[in-house]
Amino acid sequence: MNQTATVPAAAAAPALVPKKKHRNLAQGVVESFTSSIQAGTLKPGEKLPTESVIMEMHGVSRTVVREAISHLQAAGLVQTRHGIGTFVLEPQPTNIFAADTIRTIGDVLSILELRISLETEAAWLAASRRSEEQVQAMDAALKRIVSSQNRPGAVESDKAFHLLIAQATGNRYFVDILSDLGNTIIPRARLDSAQLAHDDPVAYQERVNREHDDIYHAILRKDAEAARAAMRTHLSNSRERLRRAQQEVSV
Repeated sequence: MNQTATVPAAAAAPALVPKKKHRNLAQGVVESFTSSIQAGTLKPGEKLPTESVIMEMHGVSRTVVREAISHLQAAGLVQTRHGIGTFVLEPQPTNIFAADTIRTIGDVLSILELRISLETEAAWLAASRRSEEQVQAMDAALKRIVSSQNRPGAVESDKAFHLLIAQATGNRYFVDILSDLGNTIIPRARLDSAQLAHDDPVAYQERVNREHDDIYHAILRKDAEAARAAMRTHLSNSRERLRRAQQEVSV
């Protein structure tokens, strides 16, 4: 009885082991090539070794190699050209501010904290360096915000106003970062800020318009310290409204 009882267990074990081992081997090949690509050992445009060479290098089967290559393709690290080979791709820039990564009031609050540190200095630099054409463009953007009120066009004009300030710094990296942020730089593009703050929409918009005017006029008269303070006030007020709303939601 003991012998017959142990036979099924012994027969079952080999069926499980190869499957687990196969996954580990493929992952090992993936990690090896990923590390080489990230370290620059394998450069963009460079051809990977043939399947036979990879098999010999890693001591794995052709099936494992093909599975590993599929994972590398899915990760956007390599591209296989039929009949030619598999080549390393140029690294793709990632946007950490993609819309699907910003989902909650807390996420928007974190973006506002970043913007306070970034845009207060941008306003200071813009007041020091702006051209007449740039302040005229800012004025036009503010007029579009007012005329659009709470319609979708207001968000685009609001974003344009902040980007114009970034451009007036003469430092393209301010523009690059705000461009990557996209519509996330305007809280009401993702959340109904007035409703969350239990605020009258008209009064809310008028207050935001006054804050924008303060920033604009400080830049217009080239008062760098006033521009910095006005921008900090504007963004801090937005943060405070959303912070209060977050507290109410969590209660």
